[in-house]
Amino acid sequence: MADNGESTGTGERAGNGEHAGTGESPGNGESTVTVIVAAAANLGIAVAKAVAGIISGSSAMLSEAAHSVADTVTEGMLLTALKRSDKPADEEHPVGYAGERYVWAMLAAVATFVGGAVFSIYDGIHTLVHGEELGDPLVSYIVLGVAFLLEGYSLRTGIKQVQAEAERMKTPLGRYLRYTADTTVKAVVMEDSAALAGLMLAAGGLLGGQITGSGVWDGVASILIGFLLVYVAWVLGRSNAELLIGRPLPRSLRDAVREELLTVPHIVDVVELTTLIQGPSEVLIAAKIDFRDVASAEQIEWTCEDAEAQLRERFPSIRRVYLDPTPGLGQLRARPSDPSEQA
Repeated sequence: MADNGESTGTGERAGNGEHAGTGESPGNGESTVTVIVAAAANLGIAVAKAVAGIISGSSAMLSEAAHSVADTVTEGMLLTALKRSDKPADEEHPVGYAGERYVWAMLAAVATFVGGAVFSIYDGIHTLVHGEELGDPLVSYIVLGVAFLLEGYSLRTGIKQVQAEAERMKTPLGRYLRYTADTTVKAVVMEDSAALAGLMLAAGGLLGGQITGSGVWDGVASILIGFLLVYVAWVLGRSNAELLIGRPLPRSLRDAVREELLTVPHIVDVVELTTLIQGPSEVLIAAKIDFRDVASAEQIEWTCEDAEAQLRERFPSIRRVYLDPTPGLGQLRARPSDPSEQA
C-alpha cells in the first residue's frame, strides 16, 4: 500500500472538459474575500431594511431584513468554515480538516432556512390574515435601490471567482457551479442571486400595495421571499450533505484515473477503484491493483511510487493515494476453496 502524503499541487488537468468538483483552486484566499464582501454588504443592508420596514409598515421589507440577517449569519459560518478547514492534518485528524468546511456550510444552510424562510413565510401569512397599515414607501424604495447595488456588487465578486475557476477547468459556468466542491463560494453566489430576486419581489409588493391600497400584495411578496429562501437552503443543504456523506469524482474522471494507472509498468489491471472528494482541492484515491505476477516486491514498491507521481502530475488535487496489491479476477476464481490445497 502506498500513501502519497500531502500534495503541493491544486486542481485537476483532466483534459476532458468535465469538472471534478474540486477544481484548480487558488486556496481559501479568494473564497475568504468573496465571503467577507458579501457579509459586509448584508450587515449594512439588514439594518437599513429593518428601519425601512418599520417606517413603511411593509412585511415584505421586514422579511427582506430577516433575509439579510440570515445571510450575514450564514457568511459568518462560512468564514468559520474556511478558517477551520484550512488547518493542517495532525495525529487526531490524519486526513486533515477539509471536511469541516461542509459541516459549517450545512449549518449555514439551516440558518438560511430558519432565520430567513420561516420568518418570511410566517410574516406573510400574518399579513394576509390580519392585514397591515401601509406607511410611506419612499424610504423602502431608497433602501431597496441601495441594497440592489450592494448585493449586485457582492454577486459580481462571487461570479468573477466562479468564472475564473470554470475557465481554468474548461467547464461551462452552470456545470461548475452545480458540481463544485467549494460550497462557500456557491453559497455566496446563490444567496446573493436570491437576495436580488427578493429585492424585486419586495419592490413588487410595495408597488402593488401602493397602487391598490391593499396589504395583500405585500403579504404575498413576503411568502414568495420565504419560498425562495427554502429553495436556496435546500440546494445548499443537499450539496453539503452529498460531500459530507462522500462524493466521488465524476465518472469520466474516474475513468481517466483508471486509464492513468494502467499506463504504469507492471500494473495489469485496476480491480477496484474508489475516489473521494475531501475538499475543494483534496481528493483521495484508493485502488486494488493487479500487478504482474513475475514482478518482484521491489518492482511493486517502485511501481506504486511511479503511479503516485503520474496521478499527481495529471491531477494535482489528488492528495492521497492508497494502492493495494490484489490478485486478478481470474486468479481469484481459480483459487482453491481450501487454502491447504494451494501450492
